[in-house]
Amino acid sequence: MKQFVIKPKIYFCEGSMEYLKEVKGNRAFIVSDAIMEKLGYLQKTIDYLQETGIKVDVFTEVRPDPDVKVIAAGMQSYLKTQADTIVALGGGSVIDAAKGILYSLWQFSKAAGEEFRKPLFIAIPSTSGTGSEVTNFSVITADGQKICLVDDWMAPDIAILDSTCIQHVPQQVVADTGMDALVHAIEAYVSTEATYCTDALAEKAVQLIFENLVTLYNDTGNACARERIQKASCLAGMAFTNANLGINHSLAHALGATFHLSHGRSNALLLSAVLEYNANLNDPKDKRVAERYARLAAVLQLPARTYREGTVNFLQAVKDLKKSLGIQNGLRELGIDQSKFQQELANMAELALQDRCTPTNPRKPSKEDLIAIYQKSF
Repeated sequence: MKQFVIKPKIYFCEGSMEYLKEVKGNRAFIVSDAIMEKLGYLQKTIDYLQETGIKVDVFTEVRPDPDVKVIAAGMQSYLKTQADTIVALGGGSVIDAAKGILYSLWQFSKAAGEEFRKPLFIAIPSTSGTGSEVTNFSVITADGQKICLVDDWMAPDIAILDSTCIQHVPQQVVADTGMDALVHAIEAYVSTEATYCTDALAEKAVQLIFENLVTLYNDTGNACARERIQKASCLAGMAFTNANLGINHSLAHALGATFHLSHGRSNALLLSAVLEYNANLNDPKDKRVAERYARLAAVLQLPARTYREGTVNFLQAVKDLKKSLGIQNGLRELGIDQSKFQQELANMAELALQDRCTPTNPRKPSKEDLIAIYQKSF
């Protein structure tokens, strides 16, 4: 039995942060980072909340790829406040950290036989890629490995998509996060848990990304493209929180943790090889995934008279998009040492095989399959 659930109420468009003036509560705990503080968005958030008489506490120790130490520090800070509202202000790492803090507090309370009342959870993304503001996913680093937590309990109650919060995103981050959102949409579309609802969201996300991402990359001040990419990221997030993902993310989690690459860039560099593997065009009896890729080609108004033609054109469109975004052709162009890469292959493939995203991949991979995808991506 399949289901479709979207928990957060979403406020969007420029200036939607003003919704914070309507929040009811006594005390708010803001999870953010030094970047949002420097850009002034943290103070803006504090001002909006204090305008309603809410007392505000702040935790800004979040770093990219938050680890268990950050989560533990956040838990300690939150417990001093007992806030009835938590606001995650920042990119995917910040929102994931806030989820990790809440989830850990809940689990510790259950283990102690105590009740933990979840505060109102508001997420305000500052990048357009993770879709974390509408998902039940959180990625936390522990012992150098990225652990994917999945639980409906972690999903924010309210998501605020204010496009002014992403106007300072650097060009490379636009490319990386945009490609992350694209992979979310594509993997949700071919997931074994895909439904008509997730298909509609994924198709629209793919269309918006192909139509607007290069424009935003070339002109980060383009407000129209910026808002559309932000919405595409959210749509892709809604799709994959219901349909889950696939091996592109599993492989990217292991690769990023091993070689300290950004998640979006890892996804982008693996994408072409993963698409080819899942399409499986060498087996005419297995047309399931290729037919799905051909539908996406049709959404992009590419020739798709047959599933093979559509798939080939879609794969080429992805390659062209990556080139337009200045993304390398392979991992070797990042300066990764080949001998070190070869040494880590088996371990990375094993981690990917055990990842929470792997079970819903449309093809069931072996460890050898995953190693081959890594090698092709190098």
